[in-house]
Amino acid sequence: MLPAIVLLLGAGLVVRFAHWSGQRRRRWIDIQIRRQIESGAVASEALKRSRAISEAVEWSAVALTYFVVAILVFDRLGIPLTTLVAPATVIGIGLGFGAQQMVGDLLAGFFLFAEHQFAFGDVIRLSTPGQTTGITGTVEELTLRVTKLRTQQGELVVVPNSALRQVTNLSKDWSRAVIDIPVAVTEDLELVTRTLKDVVEAMADDPAWSGLILGDPVVAGVESIDVGYVQLRLIARTLPGRQFEVAREIRLRASIALRSAGIASPAVGASGFGGYP
Repeated sequence: MLPAIVLLLGAGLVVRFAHWSGQRRRRWIDIQIRRQIESGAVASEALKRSRAISEAVEWSAVALTYFVVAILVFDRLGIPLTTLVAPATVIGIGLGFGAQQMVGDLLAGFFLFAEHQFAFGDVIRLSTPGQTTGITGTVEELTLRVTKLRTQQGELVVVPNSALRQVTNLSKDWSRAVIDIPVAVTEDLELVTRTLKDVVEAMADDPAWSGLILGDPVVAGVESIDVGYVQLRLIARTLPGRQFEVAREIRLRASIALRSAGIASPAVGASGFGGYP
C-alpha cells in the first residue's frame, strides 16, 4: 500500500513540475513577443509556434504521467492487469462511442500543430466553407482539444478543434489592407486618384508607418459604380497582422485629404455614407 501512495505523491509532484515549467516557458515567450511588438516588429512565427507547442507538450506529459502511474499502482496493489483487459475493453468501447467528439478534437488539434495552420497570436477568421464572414479574433490559446479566440469586442470564443471547418489566417507571412473610398460621380475622378496617390505615397514615406508597409501602396482605380457614387480601391501590403491599423490610418488621411481638396462625399440617401470626417 505504501509504494502505491508514494507513486501517487510522486505523480502529483511530476504534474506540478510540468505545469510550473510550462507556465514559466510561456511567460518567457510572452515577454519576448511583447518586446517585439513594442519595438514595432512582428512576433516571429518560431515564438508563436513554440508557445503553442509548450501547451501541447505540457498536456501530453501530464496525461502520460497519469497513465504510467496508474499501471504501476495496479501492479503494486497486486491487481493483475490481465484481469482488467475484458472490463477495459467494454469500458473502452463505451467511451469510444461517448467520446467521439473528444477524439475528433484531439486528432484535429494534432494536425493543426503538424501543418502549422496557425499559432498563438495569429489573427484568424472562423467561418463555414465558402463564406468570407465569420468570427475574427486573436488566438489566445491553442491546445490539442480547443482553440480560444479573443475578438475585438473582448469576447473569448472557445471552439473545439474538430469544429473548425474553414480557417482564414489573416497574419501569415504578410497581410493586405484593402480600402474602398466612396466618391460622388460628379467629381473629377482623375483629381481624386491623384489625391489618393499623394496620400498613400506620403504615408509610405512616413517613418512612423513605413516599417509596417511592404512595398508601395497602390491606387487600383474604380472598383465599383453605383447610383450616385463610385468606389476607388487602395491596396497596401503590410506586415502580418498589421493591416487593420494601416487601413484605419489610410482611411483617416484619405478623408482629410479629400475634404481639403473640396471633393464631395456621396449623398447619404444615395449611398448610405455620411460624408468624410
